[in-house]
Formats: sequence, C-alpha cells, structure tokens
Amino acid sequence: MLIAERVQKLSESATLAVGAKANALKASGKDVIAFGMGEPDFVTPEPIRRAAMAGLEKGLTHYAPTPGDKASREAIAAKLRTENGIACKPEHISVTAGAKHALYMTLQCLLDDKKGQEVILPTPAWVSYRPLIELAGGTCIEVPSTIESGFKITAEQLAAAITPRTVGVIINSPSNPCGVAYRPAEIEAFAAVLAKHPRVTVIADEIYEKLLYPEVEPGLAHRSLGSFAELAERTITINGMSKAFAMTGWRVGYVCAPGDNGRFAKELIKLQGQMTNGIATFIMPAIVEALTNGASDVERMRKVFASRAVLMHQRLSAIPRFRCVKPNSAFYSFPDVGQCLGLTTPGGRKIDTAQHFSEALLDEALVAVVPGEDFGACARTNVRLSFACSDENIVRGIDRIADWVARLR
Repeated sequence: MLIAERVQKLSESATLAVGAKANALKASGKDVIAFGMGEPDFVTPEPIRRAAMAGLEKGLTHYAPTPGDKASREAIAAKLRTENGIACKPEHISVTAGAKHALYMTLQCLLDDKKGQEVILPTPAWVSYRPLIELAGGTCIEVPSTIESGFKITAEQLAAAITPRTVGVIINSPSNPCGVAYRPAEIEAFAAVLAKHPRVTVIADEIYEKLLYPEVEPGLAHRSLGSFAELAERTITINGMSKAFAMTGWRVGYVCAPGDNGRFAKELIKLQGQMTNGIATFIMPAIVEALTNGASDVERMRKVFASRAVLMHQRLSAIPRFRCVKPNSAFYSFPDVGQCLGLTTPGGRKIDTAQHFSEALLDEALVAVVPGEDFGACARTNVRLSFACSDENIVRGIDRIADWVARLR
C-alpha cells in the first residue's frame, strides 16, 4: 500500500508521544508524575457543561453549519471586539475542531506548494507549527531566542528575518513551550515592523491569552496584533476554548479573519466544508455560555495557575544544573538542562541530548517531561514541564527530578 511521502516524513507530536508513554506506565501500575501534557487539570466549569447537556435535551443533534451556528459566531465576534479590539463580524469567524485545526486550515489557505514561500516562526515554539507549515508547502524560518533574552525575540530580529519570500509570520503570545508573554510595548514594536511589509500575513495564536500572571510580572497585559489598524486587514487570529475554560476534550477552536471583507474566512470555510464540516451542534450553546458568563471561573483557575507558576519556578531554579526563565503566563516552564548532558544516569545511561534526558528521567525516576528538540533548533538542551497539575505533584515531581539530577555523574 502506498503512503504519501509528505506523511512519511511527518514526525509524531513530541507532547502526545510523552503523554502516551506516561499513560502506559500509569496503566501498568507505575507511580508516574506527568509534566507532559498541556491541559488544565480542572474539570470544565459546571455552567458550561450544563449548557451542552441542555442542548442535547433540546435535540441539538443534527448537523451544524460548517463555521458554527449564528449564536456562537456572534458570541466569539463580540468577545474579540470588546476584549481584543479586533473589528470583526460573525461572518469573519469559523468554529473549528480545536485551535490546531484552525491553524492547519489557515496555513493550507495561505501557502502554495513549491513556490518557495516562507513563514517566520519565533522559537522555541509549539511542536506542531513547523510540521503544519511544511505540510502546506511552506518553509519554516526559525528566529531563535535565548534563555538570556527571556525566550523573547526582538523587533530587530523579526525585521531581519523578513525577505521577499516571506508570506507569513506566526506570533504565539503567551507562548508554548516557554510560558512567556510579550508585553504590549513589545507587541507594538512587532506591529511597527510588520506594518512596513504589506505582503506578510500575520497569524496570531492567542490560545493562552487569558492565562497571564501580573502577580509574577507586574503590569503584564495582553495586546492583540489584530487590533492594530495597519495590520487589521491581514491578521488572522486563532484562539479557542481549550486552555482558559478547561475544555481541551471538547475540541473547540476558532479562527477570525476579517480582512478583505472576510474573503480569507470564506475560503477557509470552503476548505472546512470538505474536511470536518462543523463541530457537534450541542456544543454551540456551551461556547456562548463560556464567553458570556464564564469570566469568574476563568479567573478562579488563572489565580491557581499563577500560584503554581511561582511554585514551579522556585523548585526548578533550586536545581543546581538547571537554568530557568520565570514563567509569566500559560502553564509551562522550559528549563535548560544543558549542564546535565555528557553525564551518566544512576541507571548507567549516557545523556547526550534532551531526548535522552527525558527518556531516562521517565524510566528511572518515573517523571514525564517533554524534550526540547521539536520546539526549535535553539531548544535542543531544554525540556518542557507543564504545571497544569496539583501543587502536590509539582513538589513530589520536582523533588524526584532534583534527587535524580544530583546523582548524575
């Protein structure tokens, strides 16, 4: 049986692979502490769950319109206008099967195969950006940051990366895997650079926008690239319900593309109609409920994550061979473990890469972290830990890591 070359070359998601191995060990009875998966440990708030159940009771079990029903698109558009300053209408919105689906379709609509088109990606970056760019026929141009820069690139770096072949740039703030958000002034500096390049489409992945921690970094706030008048016509905003509302398993994302009277949105919806069509109809009322009445639940969970960010950083930065940036958003820490490379584990394994580090840590200490290699070339000595878990697991897990690292020789 033939298999397409582009699929054979596709790498497995590192985060999903770690999650699968950790779950398999748990199923065999092992006491695994997992810092791998990027999903809240909270159950979806009750009012949101009840809205979906009420939808089922009302008989919302038939096909939904491909981009979502009128009420959900209106709720999303209203949220983007009032909270993000993005001038948009419901017809500029499509509800998707998760934010990853929104990003996939965005890149498929933006890029043409074999045209030498480039998409700029500040790194370290989420593991799926590069594969999705390449699946769509584009070339991923990494713009690396460093631990010294706080995992942020500068406007000057962005400007230097733009060439005549650049057709897009992806900005993910707050970021996965770094747990770092750009301040409004830094976003404004990016906007000033991008305003000079009218051919470049801006893809703003804002899935973690509500998980900001001014408790950690005073004055921290979110600014949407789509809110800048000079970028409004060519900014595509991607977001969803997964992270802020603890709705990962619901698979609800959305994309907003108001430019050119919604032309890009129309083409994307056409593609979606040949793929998944719409998401489950009875989920639509849950979207409206979350965006209309869910702010207090989001804030309750945000405060817990902020506290965990502090705890995680305190614990990790106390490990002598680790170097860390304090997370100010999302629910990730991304320490550099380069000082552990070249050493031998208590079980006698040589550690030459972050992948080796992660594999040995899971096998010998039963702690799951994600190796940094797939997050970008600049992340090859890093590992990602998610603090979307209990304080107890953070303390127990990092105690295990500290003990194991101390015994490296």
